[in-house]
Amino acid sequence: MEFSLSWLADYLALPDALELERDEQGRHRLAALTEQARRTAIQLGERLTSVGLAVEAIVERPEDAGGPDLVLDVEVTSNRPDCMCHLGLARELALALDTPLRGPEVPLHESLSSDGCGGAVVLEDPEGCPRYVARVIRGVRVAPSPEWLRRRLEAIGQRAINNVVDATNFVLWELGQPLHPFALATLPGGEIRVRRARAGERLTTLDGRERSLDPEVLVIADRRRAVALAGILGGLETEVTGRTTDLLLESAHFERRRVRAGARKLGLHTDASHRFERGADFGACDEASRRCAALIVELAGGEVVEPAVDAVAAPPAPVAWELAAADLERFVGVAVADAKIERVLDGLGFLPRREGGRRFRGVVPTWRAVDFEPRREPAAGAASPRAYPQDVYEEVLRHIGFDRVPATLPALGGVDAGRQAAHDLRGRAQDALAALGFAEAIHFAFHERAADAELPALARDGEPLALANPLSERYAVMRRSLVPNLIAAARYNAHRGAPGVRLFEVGRLFPGGATPEIEALAMVAGGASGTPWDRESGFDLLSLKGCCEALFVELGAAGLAARAAELPGVLDGTGARWLLEDGEPAGWFGRIAAPDTPFEVFAAEIRLDRLPLPGRPRPVAAPSRFPGVTADLTLTHALELSWAELAAAIRTLAVEPLVGFRLKDRYQGEGVPAGAVATTVTFEYNAGERSLTQEEVNDRQAALAAELDRRFAVARGTTP
Repeated sequence: MEFSLSWLADYLALPDALELERDEQGRHRLAALTEQARRTAIQLGERLTSVGLAVEAIVERPEDAGGPDLVLDVEVTSNRPDCMCHLGLARELALALDTPLRGPEVPLHESLSSDGCGGAVVLEDPEGCPRYVARVIRGVRVAPSPEWLRRRLEAIGQRAINNVVDATNFVLWELGQPLHPFALATLPGGEIRVRRARAGERLTTLDGRERSLDPEVLVIADRRRAVALAGILGGLETEVTGRTTDLLLESAHFERRRVRAGARKLGLHTDASHRFERGADFGACDEASRRCAALIVELAGGEVVEPAVDAVAAPPAPVAWELAAADLERFVGVAVADAKIERVLDGLGFLPRREGGRRFRGVVPTWRAVDFEPRREPAAGAASPRAYPQDVYEEVLRHIGFDRVPATLPALGGVDAGRQAAHDLRGRAQDALAALGFAEAIHFAFHERAADAELPALARDGEPLALANPLSERYAVMRRSLVPNLIAAARYNAHRGAPGVRLFEVGRLFPGGATPEIEALAMVAGGASGTPWDRESGFDLLSLKGCCEALFVELGAAGLAARAAELPGVLDGTGARWLLEDGEPAGWFGRIAAPDTPFEVFAAEIRLDRLPLPGRPRPVAAPSRFPGVTADLTLTHALELSWAELAAAIRTLAVEPLVGFRLKDRYQGEGVPAGAVATTVTFEYNAGERSLTQEEVNDRQAALAAELDRRFAVARGTTP
């Protein structure tokens, strides 16, 4: 957004180095574009940047462009519509330079009419337009604007049109309030109605285009038709032309969301809509109307008829603020003098009242209402909504200088033990899966509704939580499973030539209803990893099961067992649940039907909040310096006997010096009776403080085999 230094000089005393002079109307202009003036402009830009209004460039306007002049290109953020005008920017600069601010004089003389001003206003949509000020000016002469006005507008890239329209544009860029003049003769009875457009209603705007409207669009209308797009663009039929003698001047406040909806619907963006969409000043409507009416009379003659119509539906409640200097100092970590606090807030229009105990109170000025919008309803009994103290702190800190804030680490309070434990668990799970060759994925916490019922859910409570305003149908509901997004990521990689995928995600699920959020982990894998040892073999169901078991070992989770189950979305014969010792499910795994991927896809999902974790850190023992002895035991048993049952029995029989065992092989075929399977288990023995003899190992193996034979009626063969 561009701002003229000559124009800014009308409202505050700028440094003499700019070499400013006054024209015959008393308005400032640069005498010449000197090197000293350029350096001074750079310094002013740095001061504005330091208070949060970044000056991106300084543009020179030569003599033939209505100059000479220096123009500041300022990045005004959307929360600061008060600085989208020269007076607002001058207010910030005056405080930064410690110089008084001079507001424009409004010498408006109104003539009394027994019939009133000749205009009437009806607010049919008070929410969309809570205030509308209408002034009638009679006997104007529409003509080209004088040189000083053209120079002001052209310096900031605006096109001069005529003295009436240019006056409204001048006030827009001076005070920030958009205005619009109507040719009064084109409004039957001088009546204005602010309403929603009717379905199928049409309006030809000032750019000559006929536009089809609908009730999303707020319009200005007369008794029978729409005549302008409220807060966006005027209509061609009510345009001010060279034949116009009487005007109705509009200065209104339009609700920003309604203006934004209409502008987006019609594909329009104007200076007026840009300001209304960000939040214009409710309190500036009459002041801007008076200023513009006086300027029109000065430029085009005529007289302003009083009284003006000021239709107000519901004025906004003022936002109160309070600041304790001691709290500000604790917040920022540096001493701030009370006089400095008072000077800054007074210069910004917050009108501070000093109270005992280094406390200040006041009301947020109407031009800053957008930035200080209260985030919750006022407390019971409170006269008005209140601003957060931190918002007021920011105003003081901007003009004290953020560079004065010391760089210190924040003080840490007590850490919630439950949150710390959950954080540690998540980190250990992430490290374990990364060590297993998985890459972490992070997705949105929502997905499409169809994906919600495709796979087993760790927890469901009624319907999924739906988003009120989703990005698209692909992101319509909060997720109750991490797997659908991971499968989509696996498919994306496969379609781009990846030979395999290993993905995991740790995140929260949203069961819906009254069930709180739960912490979960999911894995999706398939195909070859591309490593030398796994380039051909690829990933299978047992690989996934092994990854889950390795994760449980790393987390110290005990007592989980896999049990076959029929699961939705999982191919028959490949699904299983992870069960706790009490039989409650803690997760699932299986092969997923994914016909559009060149490899088989396997998935697992586990509830981290249900894992039976140790209450204290697992003890870690140093490995024995004495060699261990391994021995294999092959057991031929009924096929119905699962490995989980067999392993549970071995654990109950394990005695020193047995330190571990693992499944080595399961075999069906020649030499094994029908309905049976040969399972080979590797046992590891280590006495810790001495070396074991082969005889000791054989004795332990024989005793273990005999007990297993007694329990499961197995045939055995031992290989030391």
